[in-house]
Amino acid sequence: MSTVPGDRSVLSPAAFLVRGLAVGLAAGLIAFVVAFAFGEPYVDDAIALEEAAAAQTPADPADPADPAEHDHADAAADEAGLVEVSRENQKSWGLLTGTLAIGTALGGLTALAAAAVLGRLGLSARGSTALVALIGFVAVALVPFTKYPATPPAVGSGDTIGGRTASYFALLLVSVLAAIAVVVLAHRLRSRYDGWTAAFLAAGAYLAIVTVTALLLPTVDELGDFPADTLWYFRRSSLITLAALWASIGVGLTVLVGRLHDRAAADLARRELAASL
Repeated sequence: MSTVPGDRSVLSPAAFLVRGLAVGLAAGLIAFVVAFAFGEPYVDDAIALEEAAAAQTPADPADPADPAEHDHADAAADEAGLVEVSRENQKSWGLLTGTLAIGTALGGLTALAAAAVLGRLGLSARGSTALVALIGFVAVALVPFTKYPATPPAVGSGDTIGGRTASYFALLLVSVLAAIAVVVLAHRLRSRYDGWTAAFLAAGAYLAIVTVTALLLPTVDELGDFPADTLWYFRRSSLITLAALWASIGVGLTVLVGRLHDRAAADLARRELAASL
């Protein structure tokens, strides 16, 4: 264990949290740039396909595509004080607001998790922080994505969105709880096995839990005749955005936590030197 038992105010959860929030904010900005550059063009393509399909569908008196129904919907929206957000605002300020909020939240949570496991995994402060970020990416982003990947507009039925959302969050919850459990398991296994064996056993347990959960949850297959290449590129860009977000959090937080740890080590060394004089 290489943790320095120096000034607890230096290595406090609050110090971790502040750095995590700052890193998360920066990571959210990076994710916005990646999503805007690589993902939004395919969202525009999907919206264009959706609008083209709606234009070719015969109008039904009870269909929202009917102009009269649109007039009623617009009037209801005006009475409710709702303001329609343009596509340009959605892909710019709306997307930026979302990535900044998510990045800041994930950065703060990752920092608190890093503070909780500091000195408990047999790794340095930098190593344990990087591992926490990697586990976060796998548990929060990668595993749910493998079962329920992101879908662009025009894909999926509006009638099933509630069930699809519930299934996604169920898998997300199980994945996160399983990740926390296997970290605790790995820590306990280290008293009986070497570090690599404990890590492999814990990883195997996590993989078994999320695999069984994914198999038990319903499969979503509502693609219809949506172009496969557009769907592939959209999902690829979504995964790249998630990877950029988590990589930014992991790298940034590892650097800042490492400096914080070095500061605590230097403070401890100075106190020990002063005490020895």
